Amino acid sequence: MIRLGTRGSALALAQSQRVADSIAARTGEEVELVRITTHGDVSTAPLASMGGVGVFVAAVRESLLAEECDVVVHSLKDLPTTPHPGLMVAAMPKRADARDAAIVRDGIALADLPAGSKVGTGSPRRQAQLRRRFPDLEVVELRGNVDTRLARVLGREAGAAADGSPIEAMTADLDAVILAAAGLERLGRLDVVTEYLGIDGWPTAPGQGALAVETRRDLSGPLKKALLALDHRSTRLAVEAERAVLRRLEAGCSAPLGAHAFIDGDMMFLASRVYSPEGDQVSSAHALYIDDADDPAEDLAARVADELLANGAAELAPLGGDK
Repeated sequence: MIRLGTRGSALALAQSQRVADSIAARTGEEVELVRITTHGDVSTAPLASMGGVGVFVAAVRESLLAEECDVVVHSLKDLPTTPHPGLMVAAMPKRADARDAAIVRDGIALADLPAGSKVGTGSPRRQAQLRRRFPDLEVVELRGNVDTRLARVLGREAGAAADGSPIEAMTADLDAVILAAAGLERLGRLDVVTEYLGIDGWPTAPGQGALAVETRRDLSGPLKKALLALDHRSTRLAVEAERAVLRRLEAGCSAPLGAHAFIDGDMMFLASRVYSPEGDQVSSAHALYIDDADDPAEDLAARVADELLANGAAELAPLGGDK
């Protein structure tokens, strides 16, 4: 039996189950999900005030190091950029949709919301993007699981969750929320999406839409072979470039920064944007031939990060935090 550690939220369980099914298919072994509660799951404080870095992963990693599980799954955008000395990311499965999605009351577009409408998000990056594009809207700090966030726009009747626990009724008090499209897809909730926010105008968090499958460094046997087969090279290259920008800027994973890389043929493209809390921004974009660099992700990230710093990113945004 292979034990897979995961946070206990509906989204974490859904994406971990997909990885578990892939491992089971490749090893022929049963995979058991081990639920782990993290600080980020129990705290109601704004993400930025908790530091953002590692609040959803520390307890999961501790369980892995204590050999209470054999492998763990993280949302890559939550994973600190500094590697853990005793652990390794053994696989990054093929990335899902990296875009953000808007869920707006009455199915209208964000641009059609009247002045003063309330839009909820817990992400400093999304907050800055909203303030830049729609200064007449009111941006509201938002925490909670996906269902709770959706209920703030769509409302919710009292009932019971899948595990039988009671769910309180909730009256909609927001006009829109912004969520990751990948999370909604994994939960089967794409039906609520009003519009998808394009990467060019709304660059997303480094690693958004991707998963990290982490193990101890002494991994061996059928599990190691299965994870090697599960790893998606193009996803890993792109995500490593995005996360290298984050690391080079010494920015935590809650920093108001967007980055997105993609591979087209033998070239990799990387663009990044850093925001002030009010929505001012600096940006940089570069490309290189993958075969021309010993470490294309690091080389490309260095070009982008250096240009961002030269353009004033450190003065614009709260950088220099934990990584």
